Amino acid sequence: MTKLGLIAGGGSLPASLAAHCQSAGRPLIVIRLKGISDPLMAAFPGADAGIGELGKAIALFRRAGCEAVCMAGQVSRPDFRHLKPDARGLLALPGVIKAARAGDDGLLTFLVREFEKEGFAVEGAHQVMQALTLPDGPLGALSPDAAQMEDALRALDIARQIGRLDIGQAAVCCDGLVLAVEAQEGTEAMIGRVSQLPQAIRGGPAARRGVLAKACKPQQDIRVDLPVIGPDTVRAVAQAGLSGIVGEAGRLLVLDRAATGALADALGVFVFGVPLEG
Repeated sequence: MTKLGLIAGGGSLPASLAAHCQSAGRPLIVIRLKGISDPLMAAFPGADAGIGELGKAIALFRRAGCEAVCMAGQVSRPDFRHLKPDARGLLALPGVIKAARAGDDGLLTFLVREFEKEGFAVEGAHQVMQALTLPDGPLGALSPDAAQMEDALRALDIARQIGRLDIGQAAVCCDGLVLAVEAQEGTEAMIGRVSQLPQAIRGGPAARRGVLAKACKPQQDIRVDLPVIGPDTVRAVAQAGLSGIVGEAGRLLVLDRAATGALADALGVFVFGVPLEG
């Protein structure tokens, strides 16, 4: 089993991946991004590194005998004026800045290629832990009805369109009306904006209407930045009066899948995976 070098951003996804590797017997070493990684990542072997210390990460992974690298977790675009790269990071910096001008997808793709140039295979979180992805069909007991599915498919289409422009990965539709699209604020903040809209256009707990969709950017390398949902997403959707969440089966990461499905059932919202051909 190949040894994995995990670059841990924010949120709970890196810890889930690291714990899975340990339980599966896969050797692992972690680069914890300073000021970004969850403190829980200190429980796993590795080192801290700044976001510009590319050389430190590569050297650590090489010394540890890693053959594969995974980048997981939330990382905000850095302020390049205050970045403190090491020598290898400085060498890559012009390309990083140029790629960043093309959008987040361009930046992540550039970083993937940098690790590949150093001889590492790059694995997506869904490849490290296959049980993370949304299955085809309902995650819990609830499924969308015909009207909800119309909103779901429209929201998915909108999410793909804004993704093609490298704007975001999520959208909310209700009765065919686009209520919100995601940009740099993130999914939960976008849903928070929806919750401030009049209930006449989004429904409420007593009569849920509207669907959140999350989709991959059509041009993105799915080894990085797959869309993610989890219990917090389900709570936000329920609070906003929406009826459910939809994503592309196999291309949406679900944090703590069992808890997410159980919470969705308890709150009366569906979580549903649409096959790609659909």
